[in-house]
Amino acid sequence: MASNRLPPDAGARPAPGMILERLARGATRAARITHTEHLPPRIGSHAAWPERIRPEVIDAIRSTGIDRPWTHQARTSEHALRGESVVVATGTASGKSLAYLAPVLSTLLDGSEAPNGRGATALYLAPTKALAADQRRAVRELAAPLGTAIRPAVYDGDTPVEEREWVRQYANYVLTNPDMLHRGILPSHPRWSSFLRALRYVVIDECHTYRGVFGSHVAQVVRRLRRICARYGSEPVFLLASATAAEPARAAARLIGLPVAEITEDTSPRGELVFALWEPPLTELHGERGAPVRRTATAESADLLTDLAVQGVRTVAFVRSRRGAELIALIAQERLAEVDRSLPGRVAAYRGGYLPEERRALERALHSGDLLGLAATTALELGVDVSGLDAVVMAGYPGTRASLWQQAGRAGRSGQGALAVLVARDDPLDTYLVHHPEALFDQPVESTVLDPDNPYVLAPHLCAAAAELPLTEADFPLFGPASAGLMPQLETTGLLRRRARAWHWTRRERAADLTDIRGQGGSPVQVVEAGTGRLLGTVDAAAAHTTVHDGAVHLHQGRTYVVQHLDLEDDVALVEEASPPYSTTARDTTAISILETDTAIPWGDARLCFGSVEVTNQVVSFLRRKLITGEVLGETKLDLPPRTLRTRAVWWTVTEDQLDAARVGPQQLGGALHAAEHASIGMLPLFATCDRWDIGGVSVPLHPDTLLPTVFVYDGHPGGAGFAERAFHTAADWLTATRDAIASCECEAGCPSCIQSPKCGNGNDPLHKRGAIRLLAELLRGVPGAAGCPEGAPAAPDA
Repeated sequence: MASNRLPPDAGARPAPGMILERLARGATRAARITHTEHLPPRIGSHAAWPERIRPEVIDAIRSTGIDRPWTHQARTSEHALRGESVVVATGTASGKSLAYLAPVLSTLLDGSEAPNGRGATALYLAPTKALAADQRRAVRELAAPLGTAIRPAVYDGDTPVEEREWVRQYANYVLTNPDMLHRGILPSHPRWSSFLRALRYVVIDECHTYRGVFGSHVAQVVRRLRRICARYGSEPVFLLASATAAEPARAAARLIGLPVAEITEDTSPRGELVFALWEPPLTELHGERGAPVRRTATAESADLLTDLAVQGVRTVAFVRSRRGAELIALIAQERLAEVDRSLPGRVAAYRGGYLPEERRALERALHSGDLLGLAATTALELGVDVSGLDAVVMAGYPGTRASLWQQAGRAGRSGQGALAVLVARDDPLDTYLVHHPEALFDQPVESTVLDPDNPYVLAPHLCAAAAELPLTEADFPLFGPASAGLMPQLETTGLLRRRARAWHWTRRERAADLTDIRGQGGSPVQVVEAGTGRLLGTVDAAAAHTTVHDGAVHLHQGRTYVVQHLDLEDDVALVEEASPPYSTTARDTTAISILETDTAIPWGDARLCFGSVEVTNQVVSFLRRKLITGEVLGETKLDLPPRTLRTRAVWWTVTEDQLDAARVGPQQLGGALHAAEHASIGMLPLFATCDRWDIGGVSVPLHPDTLLPTVFVYDGHPGGAGFAERAFHTAADWLTATRDAIASCECEAGCPSCIQSPKCGNGNDPLHKRGAIRLLAELLRGVPGAAGCPEGAPAAPDA
């Protein structure tokens, strides 16, 4: 829980501008900074607590050193006490936790004095177990002066069986995650009846993380919760907390299915933030097709972490992968040892997979200054309060502006000035951003994209709901307009049976097991250590072909394994521990057919379309790449069966006349389309809250369904995830940014910074950079209101 106080040593921090100046010393270093943004300090604005907050709660808050709330905290509490669902979407360390805890604790305290029954209860949902555990500790500390009136407890997969009955019967503030709500609490709701009957508040923390397919599943889990609560006579108020987000009330309402008020003005103070964009230099190495290769963001970030530690600057370096976190820490430790043998022990890695006590120890060491540097995955991004940091280094754009500001906000959390450095990876989006700072600093954060009406998401939740309580037509408005149309299909397949006016679940197996809300369907593949038979973990069925194929390098809790064999019949991947000096990347081929066109818009002679497609994908090989440089060491063929996916896509077509106008002849056409497809996939995360690995694409010089040159970009999830739809609605800006990204790259014929893709099934061949620029420019001339593969060759895919 963020503090409203400044630390005693806040004034002694090194100025962020001075820290950056030291990092940039030397001609080669200075040239790597493409832009510096200065965000001035902000003065906080206080308010009084609402009158309905119990004085005991206010006294407990004051005992932590917080005399008055920030204005946004007080406004959030007022909505909650009036029984209005509300989302508070303010910056990192703005005290969102206190904004919802004050009314929740006050209401629980009221309930503890009820003459009969257990009194009021509250439910807290977090996207991760670690965040729920952190919040329990914060609640215990804050509520300690209130005695036994507040009884917080974590209820998740790690909760011992002997504790679970106590939680159900006596806890009045239960902290859990959507997975446990889906699989554990809702299917067993009769055992939770007294808790649910008294449920007054549901807190949904870090709600911006519920996006795409995962967010769509969570939206339906919340609707099931609301239905069960109504059965017991309760109608809880929803309190949502989010990083700064575009249209937070709209996204929150989509998530919970109810109107939501929004609080977006951040009235907490903020120290100066200096934000630098940093582009690693080109190396002498060459990648595919002889393309130039930049120094990796991992190696560059390790250097920066080393230099910052030598300066005594407390720093977190964020990196996407667990292995990357370990690698940055290891490189920094080795280089620090050359400077001072006392320094390597003051840098460590922090990631998921560590034991809770290990994570807590690292957080305490960083806060106290015993640790100067931490290389962390996003396990440290959400909610964990680590104040006292001076700098944040991001090894690559984290995927969304919301995550960017969330990570940058880890430094300066107690009000002091801070430095943030974004180190670009060698890909189109990162390269574009470090050369177009306005895309980061002059644009609002993204809208959260989710689609609860996706039939692949909705159907299993209708079955789960019917198993909890028989479904009736009166339930259809709650679950959405698509629910009524799915019922005949669920009856035909024998999943539901209609009796009188209700649908019932009649099977022996648990309906909640029909879907994994974080997965994509199908039986998960078990990852088993070949020598011992020990189960290491599981991989989603949809990801198995690309992540645990024969020869794949698999990471698990800091250890590296190589897959010896993937058994598709038994859903088992046998692995052996090893330390290969390379990583692996799967390659695949893709074909696509149009099932239905929902919308088509003319762009001059071109057409922009959105609809349903069927994608046939087959993993055919994998590449081995050096860990530090990314240099390709070799390619190995694979023999895996094809897989089909019905999903949603955006696509555009061009005519022969437009090709002539763009000076793109038959020999350049395949390469121009292919290059435009790659770059557009790389740029879409700037406009939709997705990762490039959430989406796929296909480019075809003559597609059999359109009979024209066509480029498709599709959602990589059954039924769609909302990303392609977002691309359709922002297509003019999205494709303009794509053209600019290609044109501004300094390479001659295409490289990983513009048109080469790390997951291209055709080995990045053919590609035609200049043809892609001319083709996109011609396409964009037709935007309303706006002032190669040879013909017959296979499509150029990216799954």
